[in-house]
Amino acid sequence: MKRKPRSRVNRKKAKTVLRLPDLEHAKAAVLNSLTSADAQRGYRHAIDEFVDWYCSEPRLAFNRIVVLRYRSYLESQQLAPGTVNLRLGAVRRLAYEAADCGLLSSDLAAGIRRVRGVKKLGVRLGNWLTVEQAHSLWQAPDSQGLKREAGPSTSCVAAGVRAEAA
Repeated sequence: MKRKPRSRVNRKKAKTVLRLPDLEHAKAAVLNSLTSADAQRGYRHAIDEFVDWYCSEPRLAFNRIVVLRYRSYLESQQLAPGTVNLRLGAVRRLAYEAADCGLLSSDLAAGIRRVRGVKKLGVRLGNWLTVEQAHSLWQAPDSQGLKREAGPSTSCVAAGVRAEAA
């Protein structure tokens, strides 16, 4: 039996170069999928920065290579690994939502999602409080009779405040 040729009229081809309206549509989809106002604020900032960078480059296709270039751009800005990973996560989510909306092919979105984040190496730097310094900070408000100051001091020690801040 002979098969009927499929009509290409109904099938919409996904784009590789996303323009500003497409990016705004995908951004709205990402932000609507988040429930926390803080998460929405963070993702909005990260996506806006990516869109600014993406639109400043001449006609780049939205694919894995572009996201790798963006990661190297973020690393050249000497941002903390956690900040770079947060912004890459927002870009991955943007690609996922663009694919769900039919703006980007699922293969390209899968490639973008495979972009690895930056490794977090080492330990925190700074002049952290020693046990003795924390103990003296803890005891200082009580010895001077300033009971109202005990709350913030206790919170600072529990949170691990650096010696310069204490």
